[in-house]
Amino acid sequence: MTRLDTIIRGARVVLRDSVEELDIGITGEKISALSSHLVGDEDTEIIEAIGLTVMPGAVDIHVHFNEPGLANWEGFKSGSASLAAGGITTYVDMPLNGVPPTIRPEAWESKMKAANGQSYVDYAFWGGLVPGNRAELAPLTDMGAAGFKAFMSEPGGEGEDIFARADDDTLLNGMYEIAKLNRVLALHAEDETMVAELGARSIADGRIGPMDYLQSRPAEAEVQAVSRALQYGEQTGCALHFVHISTREALDLIAEAKQRGLDVTSETCPHYLTLTEEDVVRLGAVAKCAPPLRSMAEQNRLWDALGAGLIDVIASDHSPCPPSMKQSDNFFEIWGGISGAQSTLLLMLEEGHLQRNVALPLLGKVLALQPARRLGLESKGEIAIGKDADLVLIDWEKSATLNTDDLHYTHKQSPYVGRTFSSSIVDVFCRGTRIYSSKTGLSDEPLGRFIRANSSVPVGVEGTEGVS
Repeated sequence: MTRLDTIIRGARVVLRDSVEELDIGITGEKISALSSHLVGDEDTEIIEAIGLTVMPGAVDIHVHFNEPGLANWEGFKSGSASLAAGGITTYVDMPLNGVPPTIRPEAWESKMKAANGQSYVDYAFWGGLVPGNRAELAPLTDMGAAGFKAFMSEPGGEGEDIFARADDDTLLNGMYEIAKLNRVLALHAEDETMVAELGARSIADGRIGPMDYLQSRPAEAEVQAVSRALQYGEQTGCALHFVHISTREALDLIAEAKQRGLDVTSETCPHYLTLTEEDVVRLGAVAKCAPPLRSMAEQNRLWDALGAGLIDVIASDHSPCPPSMKQSDNFFEIWGGISGAQSTLLLMLEEGHLQRNVALPLLGKVLALQPARRLGLESKGEIAIGKDADLVLIDWEKSATLNTDDLHYTHKQSPYVGRTFSSSIVDVFCRGTRIYSSKTGLSDEPLGRFIRANSSVPVGVEGTEGVS
């Protein structure tokens, strides 16, 4: 019989397709038993969890921690601390806004060095696809890139080490190469011609407020870019992942392509599910992002799409910056990015499960299992025997209001400050080690490590069984 180092006893455990009252046995870094009435020995740590719920540690495949080079925006230590406190036990860091961006092997090595020993949770990295770096994609894959990221609209930035937009030739040639490498291409899909023209016209007319910015990046810009990228994906056979989708029409296009046999997945973010364009006016710069927040009607359509299985991944798109970059009378000049990674899990439990009756197994899939599978993070994303013991204990009876002092970000700004959550996170385990406790805070040392991704795995439409 396998010796159990830890037993989490009597919790409601969120499995792939059900919620069951079970004991969880942990041996070393792995889940080794799922049963009732597990028995350990005199050295087994017993965690009494009756009345609590255990979720799989979330896998956030879309964060910007900005190292190397811009740790003053957010670094691996502060960013991963925020994730640990929020129940996210694995992340995949985007290739921008580090200096240099992760588009060549030497930049990859710099990022690996910056992250080593600094992360509280496990991590992987995206590489980048930009004009002129097709020859770098294979070396980056060999070094462990989980996939590649490209922008169909200008990502912004200044100086020599910017992450450039991928034009149509770059996209097509890059997709052919990425298909050969058996990796996935993540796309920021907004039509550059449309948003550039509308933005320039608005600024020229002196219309530079929050609603003017929103109107310069309409839903049509997202839909057109998604449609074009799907055509390229069909032509090249490249696996695609659309990040931060904000409209139901784009999700429907992706679902139709998936039904035709394309290897494609969709992602949305908590801010599109919990904030609207009215919040941009109310909150200002802290709620600016691209694509922008949409109407309440569009948000409701996103929730319907989640219940219908049309959203594969929920990720934070945590994109911090110094407060000075959020200050301008011209809303177009303000840095576009939302700091929210610490709140992802509680937001989805509050507004998804408690308010909209979204089943916990479905939330487990879009927050953990499906992002892990999409990028080949095989040991992550699920409470199952043999998987990493990445676990989050939830107390439904203890509410809390998010205060600025609760944030672990380098810059303590978030559109969710002041929001009250009906549930709270009690403990977080990463590979069997408690990395966060509501009583004692973060673990003494960052113990996260780099996870080498395998080839991406297609994620199918789950159907409508996720809402109960």
